[in-house]
Amino acid sequence: MLPWILCIILAAGLLVLSVRLLMLRRDLAHLAHALEQRLKTDTNTPLRLRSGDRHLRRFTAILNQQLDLLRDQQMKYVSGDRELKNAVTNISHDLRTPLTAISGYLELLSDQVQTADAKRYLAVIENRTEQMRQLTEELFRYSLILSSEGEPETETVSINALLEESIAGYYAVLMQRGITPQIDLPAQPVYCKCNPSALSRVFTNLLHNALKYSSGDLFISADETGTVCFANHAAEIDKTHLAHLFDRFYTVESAEHSTGLGLAIAKTVMEQMGGSIEASCEDDLLKIRLHLPETA
Repeated sequence: MLPWILCIILAAGLLVLSVRLLMLRRDLAHLAHALEQRLKTDTNTPLRLRSGDRHLRRFTAILNQQLDLLRDQQMKYVSGDRELKNAVTNISHDLRTPLTAISGYLELLSDQVQTADAKRYLAVIENRTEQMRQLTEELFRYSLILSSEGEPETETVSINALLEESIAGYYAVLMQRGITPQIDLPAQPVYCKCNPSALSRVFTNLLHNALKYSSGDLFISADETGTVCFANHAAEIDKTHLAHLFDRFYTVESAEHSTGLGLAIAKTVMEQMGGSIEASCEDDLLKIRLHLPETA
Protein backbone atom coordinates (compact mmCIF):
# COMPACT_ATOMS: atom_id res chain seq x y z
CA MET A 1 0.00 0.00 0.00
CA LEU A 2 2.81 2.37 0.95
CA PRO A 3 4.54 2.20 -2.48
CA TRP A 4 1.29 3.15 -4.20
CA ILE A 5 0.86 6.12 -1.90
CA LEU A 6 4.44 7.25 -2.64
CA CYS A 7 3.83 6.89 -6.37
CA ILE A 8 0.66 8.96 -6.14
CA ILE A 9 2.49 11.65 -4.16
CA LEU A 10 5.37 11.70 -6.66
CA ALA A 11 2.94 11.86 -9.58
CA ALA A 12 1.06 14.74 -7.96
CA GLY A 13 4.34 16.51 -7.29
CA LEU A 14 5.47 16.08 -10.89
CA LEU A 15 2.12 17.35 -12.11
CA VAL A 16 2.39 20.46 -9.94
CA LEU A 17 5.96 21.06 -11.08
CA SER A 18 4.96 20.59 -14.73
CA VAL A 19 2.10 23.05 -14.40
CA ARG A 20 4.36 25.56 -12.67
CA LEU A 21 7.02 25.09 -15.32
CA LEU A 22 4.49 25.70 -18.09
CA MET A 23 3.28 28.83 -16.31
CA LEU A 24 6.86 30.08 -15.96
CA ARG A 25 7.52 29.43 -19.66
CA ARG A 26 4.33 31.32 -20.54
CA ASP A 27 5.32 34.23 -18.30
CA LEU A 28 8.84 34.33 -19.73
CA ALA A 29 7.47 34.33 -23.29
CA HIS A 30 5.13 37.18 -22.35
CA LEU A 31 8.02 39.06 -20.73
CA ALA A 32 10.27 38.56 -23.78
CA HIS A 33 7.55 39.86 -26.11
CA ALA A 34 6.92 42.89 -23.88
CA LEU A 35 10.66 43.61 -23.70
CA GLU A 36 11.00 43.41 -27.47
CA GLN A 37 8.11 45.84 -27.93
CA ARG A 38 9.53 48.21 -25.32
CA LEU A 39 12.88 48.32 -27.10
CA LYS A 40 11.21 49.04 -30.44
CA THR A 41 9.00 51.90 -29.25
CA ASP A 42 9.71 55.20 -27.53
CA THR A 43 7.72 54.70 -24.34
CA ASN A 44 8.26 54.75 -20.60
CA THR A 45 5.53 52.19 -19.86
CA PRO A 46 7.03 49.62 -17.48
CA LEU A 47 7.05 45.89 -18.12
CA ARG A 48 4.16 44.19 -16.36
CA LEU A 49 4.03 40.59 -15.24
CA ARG A 50 1.03 38.59 -14.04
CA SER A 51 3.15 35.87 -12.49
CA GLY A 52 3.19 35.45 -8.73
CA ASP A 53 6.72 34.03 -8.76
CA ARG A 54 8.80 36.39 -6.60
CA HIS A 55 12.06 35.64 -8.41
CA LEU A 56 10.54 36.43 -11.79
CA ARG A 57 8.91 39.58 -10.42
CA ARG A 58 12.25 40.73 -9.02
CA PHE A 59 13.88 40.05 -12.37
CA THR A 60 11.17 42.14 -14.09
CA ALA A 61 11.71 45.00 -11.63
CA ILE A 62 15.46 45.00 -12.39
CA LEU A 63 14.71 45.00 -16.13
CA ASN A 64 12.45 48.03 -15.68
CA GLN A 65 15.20 49.88 -13.81
CA GLN A 66 17.74 49.16 -16.55
CA LEU A 67 15.28 50.15 -19.29
CA ASP A 68 14.62 53.47 -17.55
CA LEU A 69 18.38 54.10 -17.36
CA LEU A 70 18.76 53.18 -21.03
CA ARG A 71 15.94 55.54 -22.04
CA ASP A 72 17.50 58.40 -20.06
CA GLN A 73 20.86 57.81 -21.74
CA GLN A 74 19.21 57.69 -25.18
CA MET A 75 17.43 60.98 -24.52
CA LYS A 76 20.69 62.60 -23.38
CA TYR A 77 22.45 61.26 -26.48
CA VAL A 78 19.74 62.52 -28.84
CA SER A 79 19.70 65.91 -27.13
CA GLY A 80 23.49 66.20 -27.20
CA ASP A 81 23.68 65.02 -30.79
CA ARG A 82 21.07 67.60 -31.83
CA GLU A 83 22.93 70.37 -29.99
CA LEU A 84 26.21 69.36 -31.64
CA LYS A 85 24.63 69.36 -35.12
CA ASN A 86 23.11 72.78 -34.48
CA ALA A 87 26.44 74.10 -33.21
CA VAL A 88 28.30 72.82 -36.29
CA THR A 89 25.65 74.33 -38.56
CA ASN A 90 25.82 77.70 -36.82
CA ILE A 91 29.62 77.80 -36.66
CA SER A 92 30.07 76.83 -40.30
CA HIS A 93 27.40 79.35 -41.32
CA ASP A 94 29.06 82.13 -39.29
CA LEU A 95 32.46 81.36 -40.82
CA ARG A 96 31.23 81.70 -44.39
CA THR A 97 30.71 85.48 -44.21
CA PRO A 98 34.20 86.49 -42.99
CA LEU A 99 35.84 83.98 -45.33
CA THR A 100 33.96 85.44 -48.28
CA ALA A 101 35.13 88.92 -47.25
CA ILE A 102 38.73 87.74 -46.87
CA SER A 103 38.64 86.14 -50.32
CA GLY A 104 37.31 89.37 -51.80
CA TYR A 105 40.00 91.54 -50.22
CA LEU A 106 42.70 89.07 -51.26
CA GLU A 107 41.45 89.32 -54.86
CA LEU A 108 41.64 93.14 -54.66
CA LEU A 109 45.09 92.96 -53.11
CA SER A 110 46.37 90.66 -55.86
CA ASP A 111 45.65 93.41 -58.43
CA GLN A 112 48.02 95.80 -56.68
CA VAL A 113 51.72 96.20 -57.50
CA GLN A 114 53.66 93.81 -55.27
CA THR A 115 57.15 92.55 -54.68
CA ALA A 116 58.08 88.99 -55.49
CA ASP A 117 58.00 88.08 -51.79
CA ALA A 118 54.60 89.73 -51.31
CA LYS A 119 53.17 87.76 -54.25
CA ARG A 120 54.52 84.53 -52.79
CA TYR A 121 53.08 85.27 -49.35
CA LEU A 122 49.77 86.30 -50.89
CA ALA A 123 49.59 83.04 -52.84
CA VAL A 124 50.08 81.08 -49.62
CA ILE A 125 47.33 83.08 -47.88
CA GLU A 126 44.95 82.56 -50.80
CA ASN A 127 45.68 78.83 -50.77
CA ARG A 128 45.00 78.53 -47.03
CA THR A 129 41.87 80.65 -47.32
CA GLU A 130 40.51 78.42 -50.07
CA GLN A 131 41.14 75.37 -47.89
CA MET A 132 39.24 77.02 -45.04
CA ARG A 133 36.39 77.95 -47.37
CA GLN A 134 36.16 74.40 -48.69
CA LEU A 135 36.19 72.92 -45.19
CA THR A 136 33.49 75.36 -44.05
CA GLU A 137 31.27 74.53 -47.02
CA GLU A 138 31.65 70.79 -46.43
CA LEU A 139 30.89 71.22 -42.73
CA PHE A 140 27.80 73.24 -43.54
CA ARG A 141 26.50 70.70 -46.06
CA TYR A 142 27.28 67.77 -43.79
CA SER A 143 25.49 69.37 -40.83
CA LEU A 144 22.44 70.07 -43.02
CA ILE A 145 22.36 66.44 -44.17
CA LEU A 146 22.63 65.12 -40.61
CA SER A 147 20.01 67.48 -39.21
CA SER A 148 17.44 66.84 -41.96
CA GLU A 149 14.22 65.45 -40.53
CA GLY A 150 12.43 62.51 -42.13
CA GLU A 151 13.19 60.84 -45.43
CA PRO A 152 14.28 62.97 -48.41
CA GLU A 153 11.76 63.53 -51.18
CA THR A 154 12.19 60.94 -53.92
CA GLU A 155 11.26 60.53 -57.56
CA THR A 156 12.01 58.11 -60.37
CA VAL A 157 15.42 59.02 -61.81
CA SER A 158 17.51 57.66 -64.68
CA ILE A 159 20.82 56.55 -63.20
CA ASN A 160 22.46 56.72 -66.63
CA ALA A 161 21.43 60.34 -67.25
CA LEU A 162 22.37 61.57 -63.76
CA LEU A 163 25.73 59.80 -63.89
CA GLU A 164 26.53 61.18 -67.35
CA GLU A 165 25.62 64.68 -66.18
CA SER A 166 27.92 64.39 -63.15
CA ILE A 167 30.81 63.05 -65.24
CA ALA A 168 30.38 65.87 -67.79
CA GLY A 169 30.67 68.43 -65.01
CA TYR A 170 34.02 66.96 -63.92
CA TYR A 171 35.36 65.93 -67.33
CA ALA A 172 37.52 69.03 -67.89
CA VAL A 173 39.08 68.79 -64.43
CA LEU A 174 39.77 65.08 -64.90
CA MET A 175 41.47 65.74 -68.24
CA GLN A 176 43.63 68.44 -66.67
CA ARG A 177 44.86 65.83 -64.21
CA GLY A 178 45.58 63.43 -67.07
CA ILE A 179 42.68 61.15 -66.17
CA THR A 180 40.53 59.90 -69.05
CA PRO A 181 37.53 58.13 -67.49
CA GLN A 182 36.47 54.83 -69.00
CA ILE A 183 32.69 54.55 -68.77
CA ASP A 184 30.55 51.42 -69.09
CA LEU A 185 26.81 52.03 -68.75
CA PRO A 186 23.84 49.85 -69.77
CA ALA A 187 22.41 50.57 -73.21
CA GLN A 188 18.92 50.90 -71.73
CA PRO A 189 18.21 53.45 -68.99
CA VAL A 190 18.20 52.10 -65.45
CA TYR A 191 15.76 53.84 -63.12
CA CYS A 192 15.70 54.10 -59.36
CA LYS A 193 13.52 55.88 -56.84
CA CYS A 194 15.71 58.41 -55.03
CA ASN A 195 16.38 62.08 -54.44
CA PRO A 196 18.15 63.28 -57.62
CA SER A 197 19.95 66.16 -55.91
CA ALA A 198 21.25 63.88 -53.16
CA LEU A 199 22.37 61.19 -55.60
CA SER A 200 24.10 63.81 -57.74
CA ARG A 201 25.97 64.94 -54.62
CA VAL A 202 27.14 61.35 -54.06
CA PHE A 203 28.37 61.01 -57.65
CA THR A 204 30.16 64.37 -57.41
CA ASN A 205 31.87 63.40 -54.15
CA LEU A 206 33.09 60.12 -55.65
CA LEU A 207 34.46 61.93 -58.69
CA HIS A 208 36.21 64.39 -56.39
CA ASN A 209 37.57 61.45 -54.41
CA ALA A 210 39.03 60.00 -57.62
CA LEU A 211 40.77 63.32 -58.30
CA LYS A 212 42.44 63.12 -54.89
CA TYR A 213 43.55 59.49 -54.90
CA SER A 214 43.71 58.25 -58.49
CA SER A 215 47.09 57.22 -59.87
CA GLY A 216 45.93 58.32 -63.33
CA ASP A 217 42.89 56.24 -64.23
CA LEU A 218 39.19 56.05 -63.50
CA PHE A 219 36.66 53.35 -64.38
CA ILE A 220 32.96 54.06 -63.94
CA SER A 221 30.34 51.37 -64.52
CA ALA A 222 26.71 50.61 -63.76
CA ASP A 223 24.46 47.60 -64.24
CA GLU A 224 20.77 46.81 -64.46
CA THR A 225 20.51 46.05 -60.72
CA GLY A 226 21.32 49.63 -59.75
CA THR A 227 24.92 48.99 -58.70
CA VAL A 228 27.32 51.79 -59.66
CA CYS A 229 31.08 51.30 -59.33
CA PHE A 230 33.87 53.88 -59.28
CA ALA A 231 37.32 52.28 -59.56
CA ASN A 232 40.83 53.70 -59.81
CA HIS A 233 44.35 52.66 -58.92
CA ALA A 234 45.44 54.30 -55.67
CA ALA A 235 48.87 53.23 -54.48
CA GLU A 236 48.50 55.04 -51.14
CA ILE A 237 45.35 53.18 -50.09
CA ASP A 238 46.04 50.11 -47.95
CA LYS A 239 43.88 48.04 -45.61
CA THR A 240 44.32 50.54 -42.79
CA HIS A 241 43.13 53.45 -44.94
CA LEU A 242 40.34 51.31 -46.41
CA ALA A 243 38.83 50.65 -42.99
CA HIS A 244 38.49 54.39 -42.32
CA LEU A 245 37.56 55.77 -45.74
CA PHE A 246 34.01 56.62 -44.69
CA ASP A 247 34.99 58.09 -41.30
CA ARG A 248 34.40 61.79 -40.78
CA PHE A 249 37.51 63.98 -41.23
CA TYR A 250 39.69 61.01 -42.21
CA THR A 251 42.21 61.86 -44.92
CA VAL A 252 45.16 60.16 -46.59
CA GLU A 253 48.35 62.21 -46.46
CA SER A 254 48.62 62.37 -50.26
CA ALA A 255 45.17 63.98 -50.61
CA GLU A 256 45.43 67.68 -51.36
CA HIS A 257 42.91 70.15 -49.90
CA SER A 258 40.89 67.30 -48.43
CA THR A 259 38.37 67.84 -45.66
CA GLY A 260 37.75 64.15 -45.02
CA LEU A 261 33.99 64.68 -45.32
CA GLY A 262 33.27 63.75 -48.95
CA LEU A 263 32.91 60.00 -48.48
CA ALA A 264 31.25 60.44 -45.07
CA ILE A 265 28.61 62.60 -46.75
CA ALA A 266 28.18 60.00 -49.53
CA LYS A 267 27.66 57.23 -46.96
CA THR A 268 25.14 59.26 -44.95
CA VAL A 269 23.17 60.26 -48.05
CA MET A 270 23.06 56.70 -49.40
CA GLU A 271 21.77 55.35 -46.09
CA GLN A 272 19.13 58.09 -45.88
CA MET A 273 17.86 57.04 -49.32
CA GLY A 274 17.74 53.36 -48.34
CA GLY A 275 20.84 52.38 -50.34
CA SER A 276 24.36 51.47 -49.29
CA ILE A 277 28.00 52.11 -50.17
CA GLU A 278 31.08 49.96 -49.72
CA ALA A 279 34.78 50.04 -50.59
CA SER A 280 37.31 47.37 -51.46
CA CYS A 281 40.91 47.40 -52.63
CA GLU A 282 42.90 44.70 -54.40
CA ASP A 283 46.24 45.12 -56.17
CA ASP A 284 46.06 48.90 -55.53
CA LEU A 285 42.70 49.07 -57.36
CA LEU A 286 40.25 50.95 -55.16
CA LYS A 287 36.58 50.15 -55.87
CA ILE A 288 33.68 52.05 -54.35
CA ARG A 289 30.29 50.48 -55.04
CA LEU A 290 26.90 52.10 -54.65
CA HIS A 291 23.81 49.93 -54.26
CA LEU A 292 20.87 52.15 -55.17
CA PRO A 293 17.36 51.53 -53.83
CA GLU A 294 14.24 50.47 -55.71
CA THR A 295 15.61 50.02 -59.21
CA ALA A 296 13.03 49.53 -61.95
